[in-house]
Amino acid sequence: MNKTSLNMNTSPPRVGNGGRSGTVDHELVITSTFGTLLSVVYIIGVSGNVYTLVVMCHSIRFATSMYISIINLALADLLYLSTIPFVVSTYFLKDWYFGDVGCRILLSLDLLTMHASIFTLTVMCTERYLAVTKPLDTVRRSKSYRKGLAWGVWLLSLVLTVPMMVMVAQTTKDTPDGGVKRMCASTWAPLAYKVYVTVLFGTSIMAPGLIIGYLYVKLARTYLESQRNSVISKGGKRSPKQKVLIMIFTIVLVFWACFLPFWIWQLLPLYHTKPLSLASQTHTCINYLVASLTYSNSCINPFLYTLLTKNYREYLKNRHRSFYRYTSSFKQRPPSLYSWGKSASSSNQFEFNSETLVMGTLK
Repeated sequence: MNKTSLNMNTSPPRVGNGGRSGTVDHELVITSTFGTLLSVVYIIGVSGNVYTLVVMCHSIRFATSMYISIINLALADLLYLSTIPFVVSTYFLKDWYFGDVGCRILLSLDLLTMHASIFTLTVMCTERYLAVTKPLDTVRRSKSYRKGLAWGVWLLSLVLTVPMMVMVAQTTKDTPDGGVKRMCASTWAPLAYKVYVTVLFGTSIMAPGLIIGYLYVKLARTYLESQRNSVISKGGKRSPKQKVLIMIFTIVLVFWACFLPFWIWQLLPLYHTKPLSLASQTHTCINYLVASLTYSNSCINPFLYTLLTKNYREYLKNRHRSFYRYTSSFKQRPPSLYSWGKSASSSNQFEFNSETLVMGTLK
């Protein structure tokens, strides 16, 4: 799915105006501006996500869900950004030079990574919710379970992408000057295409949005209830765990802010009964703008990942301290109870031990 348009009949190769000299200069300025912008986004985004992967791979020994999820997000962002050179070249050349296979692969990569990102964010929110409400269940989750869940996210994303691989093909169109223009276009009937795009909107925006919204409402109620019984934070400062939840929600909000305008722009012509009466240059600018906005998400994310992992490490450190303060209280108790506390401190991974104290601390 090319970022400039989900509607394949309005893809970048059709940006030109047939060579009219009165609009060539304006189109060149618009194309150059957005091409430069996307190039900058590509450089910053690739550098940031590669750095994120290097840092996370050194932390993967913990095998926590947070680190695995961030690796998934960074990989999805890199795949996302990998299509920018092809899109920028198409902007300037106003033709498609990458063949039928290029159409199927590049446009499908967009859908694959978009769903992988939002599904991973949904899993992260679910994991945080379960860590607070059902910490004992979190303890029982093994390393293989977390990796299997990550693979499941990519598999589900691939299943939703397969129709795009099938429906897209390279087509040609005669130009007014007698030439031939190549483009990527849908081979499905308009109704089938409309249904498929609507399903994609539901799977990438609506359904994850409802799930994440529900989880955060439940988490908010849990924290409000716990604050009525005990003081979670001191001096009015947010606890590290709250910071982790806020940062995850920030990443989700940035995703929606970057992709929702794109989806509105794609669905509008499908459900609007009358064609949009927009000038050619206005239509082109909006296409480029929503494309740049979606790509900018992969550029912003590495900075958010850095803040998220910083808060998460702080959260784990505090949980680690709380755990040892908690287990040290058994020293004055009978040996059997102390042995139980000592064995609990060495079970599973570091994060799991920390998480199990959440509900105990709230009580």
